[in-house]
Amino acid sequence: MSLTPPIAQKHDHKATHHGIEKNDPYHWLRAENWQEVMRDPSVLADDIRAHLEAENAYTAAKMAETEDLQAALFEEMKGRIKEDDSSVPAPDGPWLYYSSYVTGGQHPRFCRKKPDGDEHILLNGDEMAEGKPFFRIGGVSHTYDHKLIAYAVDNKGSEYFTVSVRDAESLNELAEKVEDTSGGVVWTADNASFFYVKQDENHRPSKVFLHKLGTAQDDDVLVYEEEDPGFFVGIGATQSRDFILISAHDHQTSEIRMISAHAPLDAPVLVAARQAEHEYDVDHLGDKLIILTNKDGAEDFKIVETPVDAPGMENWRDLVPHKPGRLILSHGVLKGHMVRLEREDGLPRIVITDMASGDEHDIAFDEEAYSLGLGGGYEFDTTIIRFTYSSMTTPAQVFDYDMVTRERVLRKTQEVPSGHDPANYITRRIMAPSHDGELVPISILHHKDTALDGSAPCHLYGYGSYGISIPAAFSTNVLSLVDRGFVHAIAHIRGGKDRGYNWYAQGRRDTKKNTFLDFISAGEKLIADGYTAEGKIVAHGGSAGGMLMGAVVNMAPLHYGGIIAQVPFVDVLNTMLDDTLPLTPPEWLEWGNPLADRDAYEYIASYSPYDQVSAQNYPAILAMAGLTDPRVTYWEPAKWVARLRELKTDDNLLILKTNMEAGHAGASGRFDALKETALAYAFALLVAEKLSIPSG
Repeated sequence: MSLTPPIAQKHDHKATHHGIEKNDPYHWLRAENWQEVMRDPSVLADDIRAHLEAENAYTAAKMAETEDLQAALFEEMKGRIKEDDSSVPAPDGPWLYYSSYVTGGQHPRFCRKKPDGDEHILLNGDEMAEGKPFFRIGGVSHTYDHKLIAYAVDNKGSEYFTVSVRDAESLNELAEKVEDTSGGVVWTADNASFFYVKQDENHRPSKVFLHKLGTAQDDDVLVYEEEDPGFFVGIGATQSRDFILISAHDHQTSEIRMISAHAPLDAPVLVAARQAEHEYDVDHLGDKLIILTNKDGAEDFKIVETPVDAPGMENWRDLVPHKPGRLILSHGVLKGHMVRLEREDGLPRIVITDMASGDEHDIAFDEEAYSLGLGGGYEFDTTIIRFTYSSMTTPAQVFDYDMVTRERVLRKTQEVPSGHDPANYITRRIMAPSHDGELVPISILHHKDTALDGSAPCHLYGYGSYGISIPAAFSTNVLSLVDRGFVHAIAHIRGGKDRGYNWYAQGRRDTKKNTFLDFISAGEKLIADGYTAEGKIVAHGGSAGGMLMGAVVNMAPLHYGGIIAQVPFVDVLNTMLDDTLPLTPPEWLEWGNPLADRDAYEYIASYSPYDQVSAQNYPAILAMAGLTDPRVTYWEPAKWVARLRELKTDDNLLILKTNMEAGHAGASGRFDALKETALAYAFALLVAEKLSIPSG
C-alpha cells in the first residue's frame, strides 16, 4: 500500500466548440475501447489500469486505520438484515410467486408454491453466482401457463444481460440464449415467444425483437427500431396482460405502441405520436385505454380514457382532471378499480376509484413524513392491492388492501434482527429558504439523545435530477451514523418532483444551478437551527447526486467537512459533448445540448464540477466508481480526482475507490454492497474524528 497520492500524467487534448477552445489534459483516462471494456474489463489499457490500481492502493493505505471500524460497521449493518428473509408471495392463478434469501446468502432465490404446497425454487442466485466476481439477475418472468420462466443475467456489471429460459417444473434449461438485452422480457399469450429489447454497440436500448422458442437469435423478428439516439426503448404489458407496450422515451417525452399479446406478429399500433415534453403512460380496461398524461398543460398530470380501437389524442376524455400542486406519480387499472399514487404538499397518498360508480377514496396515514409505494401484482381480476409504508423511524410495512371492504391487512413488517426501537429516534421535516425564496423541504432523523446545539456532525444526502424524489423512508444502514451522534438529513431539492412537476422544471437545463443552491441553503438552515455547524456536514450523493456533490463543493467548500461522491457524474460538459456515449443524446433535454447551443455550452461549463475545480481549499473527499459502469463512466471520477490533486491548496484527504469488477450499482451481492457502504460511513466517521466533532 502506498501513502503517496498518485499524480496522473497530463497530455494536451484540445477541442473547440462555438469558437471556444478547451484543453482536457486528463482525457487519456477515457479508454478509447470503452465499448470493449464494458464487455471484457481485461482489455483496459495498461496505463489506465495502473493509475486506477494506484488510486485504489492509496485509498486502502489512507483508510487502513479504519479497517476495524469498517468491519464493525459491516457487522452492524448486516445484523440489521433478516438473512433468511422473503418477499410477501404474490398470487397468480394457482401459484404464489416470491423471492427469498437464505442465511449467509448474497443473492436472491426466485420461488413459487401452491397456497397449500411446498416451496419450489425456480432460480437459486447463490448457486448461479458461484465463482463469479460479479453476478446480477435482471428480469424474471413466467409464461401465462406457468410452464416456463425467462430470466436475464449480467456477469460484468455493464448491464448487458443474457436471457435464458428454463422449464419451471423440471428446471431443465432450454437451448435459448438471447444476448445483449436490456434485461426483462414480455411473454406472448401463446407461451411460445417473448419480446425483448436489444442494446446497440453504444449501449443504447434501441430495438425490440420477437423471439420464438426453439429458433436462433439471428432469426428473431425486428418489431420496432428507434432511429433517434436521444430516445431509449422499453417494453412492458398492461395489467390485463392483453397488450404488449413498446415505449420510446427520453426524460421528458414519451411515445407508446401496442401489440396484442394474442397476435404478436401484428404491426404495433401507435397510441399518440411523440410531442416535445409530452409524457404519457398507458393501461387497459375492457374497450378503453386509461392514460396518465401531461397533455394540454396538465403539468402535474391528469388521467384520461380513450377507445382501444381509436387511441389517438383527439379521442382522449378527462377521467381525473388536472389539479395544480397534486402530482399524479403513477396509475394502475384492475378489473373493477383504478389506483393512483399521487403527492400533494410533499406527501404521497393512494387514491382508489370504483370504475363503475366513479366513487373515490384514499388510504390515510398519520405520520408527519413518510414514504409510500404501490407494489406490483400479477392478477387483474382482483379487489386486492398491495402497498408499502415506512418513515425514517418506522421499518417498512407491507399491507394488502381490499378496495371494496377497505380492510387493511398487515402482511409483513421489516424485521431488524439486532433490534430497533423507534422511540429512540426523532424525525422532523423543516423548510429551508433558498436563494430565491423557494422553500426546500428537509427530512431529518436523529437519536433522541443527540444534542442540537451545533455540536453534532450531519450526514446530508441529496440527488435533485430527472424528477426523482428521495423518499423519507426507513434505512437500516444510516442508523450506524445516527447511533454515533450524526444528524441524518435529506434535502428535497429542485430537480426532483418533491413539490410537483414544476419543482423538477426549476432544476434542469438553464435553471440547473437551483439544485445546487437549494442544497447549499439546506445546509445553511441545518446550521442555523443548531442541527450542526459550519464545516461539520458530510455531504453524500451518487450518480447525478455525485454531480451535486462536485458542484456544491466548488461553490461552498467551507460548509463541508467531507464529501462522499458515489459514481459521480462530474465531467458533465465533456460527456454532453460526446454523442457516442450511451446516455448523452437522451440527456440533452435534462442538461442542454452543448454541441448545438453555445448558451448551453457556457452554462454547463459554469457549473460542471470537473471544469470548475479551482485553486482553493477543499474538504476531505471520497469518490467511488465502477469500471464497467455504462451510466457514469469510470473516467469521470478518475479525471475529477486527478484535477483536484493538481489544483487544491489543502492537505485534506482525497481518495478514489474504483470497483474493478462492477458497474453503476456497485458490488452485486447484498453483503458485498454493505462493504462499500461501510467504507463510505467509515470515511464520514473519520472526517468527524479528524475535525474533533463529537460522534458516538
